[in-house]
Amino acid sequence: MSKTGYTHYKMRTAVHSAPGAIIRLPALFESLGAKRVVLLSDQGLKDVGIVSQIEQVFAYGQLGKGAQLVGTYTDIAPDAACATVNGALKFAREVAADAILAVGGGSVLDASKGVKYALHHKLLDIKDAVQAGAKFEVEPQAKPMNIPHIGVPTTAGTGAEVSNIAVLYNEESGIKGALIVPYIEPDIAVLDPNLSKGLPAFLTASTGMDALTHALEGIASPMANHFSDAHTITAAQLIEKNLPIVVTNGQDTAARTAMLEASSMAINGMMAALNAAPIHNCSHAFGALFHIPHGDANAVLLPICLEVLADFYLPNAHRLALALNLRVAENESNEQALEAVIARVNGLQQELACHSTFAKWNVQATDAERITQAIASDPAGIFYPIPTDKVQAIIAKTIG
Repeated sequence: MSKTGYTHYKMRTAVHSAPGAIIRLPALFESLGAKRVVLLSDQGLKDVGIVSQIEQVFAYGQLGKGAQLVGTYTDIAPDAACATVNGALKFAREVAADAILAVGGGSVLDASKGVKYALHHKLLDIKDAVQAGAKFEVEPQAKPMNIPHIGVPTTAGTGAEVSNIAVLYNEESGIKGALIVPYIEPDIAVLDPNLSKGLPAFLTASTGMDALTHALEGIASPMANHFSDAHTITAAQLIEKNLPIVVTNGQDTAARTAMLEASSMAINGMMAALNAAPIHNCSHAFGALFHIPHGDANAVLLPICLEVLADFYLPNAHRLALALNLRVAENESNEQALEAVIARVNGLQQELACHSTFAKWNVQATDAERITQAIASDPAGIFYPIPTDKVQAIIAKTIG
C-alpha cells in the first residue's frame, strides 16, 4: 500500500452494463449533445456482423432525429498503429463527425482516443504526440475535449473503454508509445456481453489474462490505495472465478458480464495506483518487437515476472493471494503466499491453454540484446527500471 499518504482517484467514464445495452447508444449520444457520430471498428468485427448490428441500432427508429451515424471506418489494425489512427482521423474529418463511437478490442478503443486527441489539438499526424515515446498531460493544463465519445468493448481485456491511456504503435521508431491524458477516455462505456459471446476461446483466455495482469499490477503497485484496491482486488477475484467459465462456455451471459465489468475495474484500479508495472514494461517491448498480441504477451509474462521479480512482489504477496481467492493463513510467510500465487497463475495459464513461452513468435536467444534495450527504453519502465540480470532471466524463461 502507498506509503506517501497521497491518493488520487478518478473515474470519469459512466458505465452502462447489461445484455443488449447497445440499444441505448443513440439516446446516450443524444444525451452527450452529439449530432454526427463516426463508428470506428475493425475488419474482423465487420466480418462477423457486429458492425452491422451497431449500424442497425442507429438506423432503427431514428427517422432523422437525434444523433446520426454518418460513417463507419473499419480499417483499424492490431496494435493501434499510428498510420491506422491517421486514417481514421482523416475519415472522421471527411464525414464532419462531431462524436466518436469505438466498438472493438483494445486496439480500436485506443485508436479512437488517438483520433479524439488529434481532433481536439488539430493534429494531422498522431505521431507528433507520441514522438518521445510517451506524452503525459495533467490538469489544469489538460482541458476537456468536448467530443462526445462512447466505447463499446468486444473483449474483456484491456479495459480501454474507461482508461485515460492510449497505447499507440509508432511504426517509425518501432516503439509502443503512450498518451496518458485526462479526458482522453470515453465519456460512456457500454458493456454488452452479447457482443463477446462469439469471441473464440483462445482470445477470451488471452484477453482475460490481460485484465488479470492489470488487476495484479495495480495491487502490487507502490501507489496502491484503498480506492484502487476496491477495484483491483474485486476484479481479480471475478476473473479468477469467471475466466475459466467463459473459456469453457462462451455463451454464459452472467460470466461474460462479470468479465467485462472486471476488465473495466481492473484497468481503472491500476490507473488509480499508476506506478511500477514491470509486466507491462516487458509485454510492451516484446509486443513491439515481435508483434505479439498484448493479451498473449501478458499471459506468458505474468507468472514469469512474479517468479523472477519475487523481491518486488513479496511485500504484497498476501494481498495478491486474497485477490486470487486463495486461502493463505496470515501466519504464513510472504514467500509461502507468493509461491501459492505463482502456482495459481501457472494453473490458470494451463487450464486456459494459454501460451507459456514466446516460441510461436520465434523469439530467439540471439534477440536478447535488442529485447533488453526495448525493455529499458519502454515508457512503462520509468517508475521501476528492471535490473539487467533480471531482464535476462525473464528473456530466458520466455524463450523456454
